[in-house]
Amino acid sequence: MLLRGTNFQIKVWEALFKIPSGRLACYEDIAKLINKPTAQRAVGSAIEVNNIAYLIPCYRVIQKVGTTGNYRWGESRKKAILGWEGVKVGK
Repeated sequence: MLLRGTNFQIKVWEALFKIPSGRLACYEDIAKLINKPTAQRAVGSAIEVNNIAYLIPCYRVIQKVGTTGNYRWGESRKKAILGWEGVKVGK
């Protein structure tokens, strides 16, 4: 499978690899990491179109308020993966 995306999407996906296992980040964190501090929504859109969401760890990104947010394969699966990594999501 070949993963294709815009330059922006690829930068977002590369940034996701910088989130260590067992840690979380919010969309704002990723936006700052790619030097686009006001692009939280665009970051969310780039994460949403990640077709290999387990290999590119978009499940480590949550909403700033502490909720899990959406996940391509459902919230329960996202929580299970985070639990497997030893992460407790606040809300």
